[in-house]
Amino acid sequence: MKIISLFNNKGGVGKTTLAFHLSCALAEQNHKVLMIDLDPQCNLSLCAIDEEKLKETWEIEDNFIDDFDNTKKKIGELEFNRINNNPRTIHYLLKPAEEGTGELVNLPPPLNIRSNLDLIPGRLTLHKYEYKISERWSGAYQGDPLAIRTVTRIRTIASEYSEKYGYEYVIVDTSPSLGALNKIIISTTDGFIIPCLPDMFSLYGIRNIGEALNLWKKELDIIYDLISDEKRKSFPSKFIQFLGYTIYNARRYEGKTKWNLAVAHDNYAQQIPPTIEKYISKELRAHLSDDMIKEPIGGTSVMHSHSTLVAMSQKYRAPIWEIPGLHSLDTGDKSTILGNRRRYEDTKQAYTDFTDDVKNRIETIED
Repeated sequence: MKIISLFNNKGGVGKTTLAFHLSCALAEQNHKVLMIDLDPQCNLSLCAIDEEKLKETWEIEDNFIDDFDNTKKKIGELEFNRINNNPRTIHYLLKPAEEGTGELVNLPPPLNIRSNLDLIPGRLTLHKYEYKISERWSGAYQGDPLAIRTVTRIRTIASEYSEKYGYEYVIVDTSPSLGALNKIIISTTDGFIIPCLPDMFSLYGIRNIGEALNLWKKELDIIYDLISDEKRKSFPSKFIQFLGYTIYNARRYEGKTKWNLAVAHDNYAQQIPPTIEKYISKELRAHLSDDMIKEPIGGTSVMHSHSTLVAMSQKYRAPIWEIPGLHSLDTGDKSTILGNRRRYEDTKQAYTDFTDDVKNRIETIED
């Protein structure tokens, strides 16, 4: 099992859309995939389920998020088991660690989205867990068991679900923040992808990520040196590894440049590889060939704009290539979608090419 995050300090680069379509493409290739929505904005959850379903899930959990242990005692074992035997959000799963109480004996089932693809939905209240990370971080240097548990619990949850359900890939969506929550997510996952736009902000995003990773690795290395061998088992065997970048959903200009981008955009796009080489530590990318660092993941397969196709994917909560075949299309959308059927369906090969390259890069990560 490999835990992969898509991350950029710059928002609006399409990381959630890319995470959803990567997950769907992996599932269609017969890989078992779990998506975990760790962005408090919950956009990955809303790619897969409707707002009403998410709202119902949250409402059932509200009292647990306020006070998990007391709510569990108050409602009794029978009612708790009924609630716990249905899919729950990531914050619900993290609450025992947040409160410092005993972990769940039985894991709630993940939410099944489609064949081979499951989801642990997000929740807006994740900031509460982030507060606890910040509060307990210094305790990790002393090997405090609750601090170690808080820092590593997200990885442990991914591992426990993978062991129980046989996931090969866990795809994690994150916010654009460089705060405490993302520090532990990124520091305890296996590999990360940086989705970019060909602009100045993405270049600065890469720079910020590189500087943050250097700091986070130093902190984790100190913790690792100070704690016992037994406590080290909660952490991954090595720090997160860089898998590459992709330029996503950029506007196409035929024949203008190597990647069919506008000249101004291409100027920024060509600066991405040297920016990576300058700011992403060589230790985190040594497993990649020079071509893997210089070329976007999947080449130009997902580089160019999908225009309104993404909006239809979000509306119907399905990957772009499936939209024309849905029986639930609104009357107002049907003629436009079916008139562009080939454009929709051609994206399947594009995402297959992207996904194949992602898998090749993941294979370069040593266990």
